[in-house]
Amino acid sequence: MTQQTPLPQTPLQSPEPAPRKPNPWKDMLETILLAVIIFVIIQTLTVRVKVFNISMRPTLEEGYMVLVNKWAYRSQAPQRGDVVVFHNQGQNNQDYIKRVIGIGGDNVEVRGRETYVNGIQLTEPYILERPNWTGSWTVPEGKIFVLGDNRNNSSDSQDWGFVDQTWVVGKAILIYFPFNHIQVLNHPDLLAANP
Repeated sequence: MTQQTPLPQTPLQSPEPAPRKPNPWKDMLETILLAVIIFVIIQTLTVRVKVFNISMRPTLEEGYMVLVNKWAYRSQAPQRGDVVVFHNQGQNNQDYIKRVIGIGGDNVEVRGRETYVNGIQLTEPYILERPNWTGSWTVPEGKIFVLGDNRNNSSDSQDWGFVDQTWVVGKAILIYFPFNHIQVLNHPDLLAANP
């Protein structure tokens, strides 16, 4: 009787898959589809606006392009300090970009070249110069009081009154053109910054 020696077993190896042939048409279609999806998302969430006047100097210069978040106020109302774009249905149906100074229930007062909200004097490093006009307003619920950062050269709430919150298109979040001035826009909490 002879004993057979078992042959050494080698692990079975699956054959390597054949290299994928590049398909330029498929790659181009995937790229176009991805670009369309990104475009639709950007169009849904944002709007781009061009600044046409000097009322927001020095924050925004004429000709700047600004990205606006259309969904910013879906779950909350505009806050003091926000830079907002709104469609002013009470003033020749124009679109404006201004800074929110007062919200519903606030008392806004401008006197002695200073701005006060609920008796608190604001520190406003973003304005071009202090206002040379006076006034006092109590903001109704559901409305906002807006001013341009160029206080003495701006058509805003001191001229034509309050802005209905339903007119607000969105919150300006980014200057994206000109490229050498790209920056995220500052939205300070006006009262918290002025104890």
